[in-house]
Amino acid sequence: MHGTQNSGEVSEAARNLKIPRHIAIIMDGNGRWARARGLSRADGHREGVNSVREVVESCGELGVEILTLYTFSSENWKRPLVEVEALMDLLVVTTGREIQDLMKNNVRLQVIGRQKDLTAAARVTLSRAVKRTSGNTGLILNLALSYGGRQEILDAVNAIIKSGKKTASEEDFSAHLYTAGMCDPDLLIRTSGEMRLSNFLLWQLAYTEIVVTDVLWPDFRKPQLLATIEEYSRRERRFGLLGITI
Repeated sequence: MHGTQNSGEVSEAARNLKIPRHIAIIMDGNGRWARARGLSRADGHREGVNSVREVVESCGELGVEILTLYTFSSENWKRPLVEVEALMDLLVVTTGREIQDLMKNNVRLQVIGRQKDLTAAARVTLSRAVKRTSGNTGLILNLALSYGGRQEILDAVNAIIKSGKKTASEEDFSAHLYTAGMCDPDLLIRTSGEMRLSNFLLWQLAYTEIVVTDVLWPDFRKPQLLATIEEYSRRERRFGLLGITI
């Protein structure tokens, strides 16, 4: 993936930072970015892809283990059909175009959410990309697609009931989530200044540090990512206790 800052510069900037193992991002503001420039919402989504590319590359260089991107929510299906179709088409085109860079950068692609709801073309393209990158050992890139936190919890509950269990521990429950086997996010970033979770990773974010930035997603690049990690590095994570640092 191509960026404007080389890995040496990123490493130098991150030398004194506490790098989160798992970063989750609510990518918000594509429409507002486009509207401010007299462009279509589709133009905003296309520019947002450039931010995804740069953030994925930067996270890999920083040593982040998992990056989860809220790409398309279960509620997004209620948007105008023309926008939904454009987003699905963009997903197919982008996945096909970026696969070589994912391989080059040792990124493992995964998808969380109700994939059966996606278009046939999106399902096929994503399945091929997930399979092709499955042997990569670097950054895990989770695309949350047709994803809703409440739906994930319900799916986990129903899976536990189907298994015959009458009770479940937190560990049992986590094992039935879409993110099974992954550590919970250390840092949640929300762009565009909105102060809400929007039905994203409701179980997993219980003790996650949250950083909200007014920057719209298409303008969120390496410098903005480093700024949010700097903010994270200044915090003391207590997990409900006293005096426990990261």
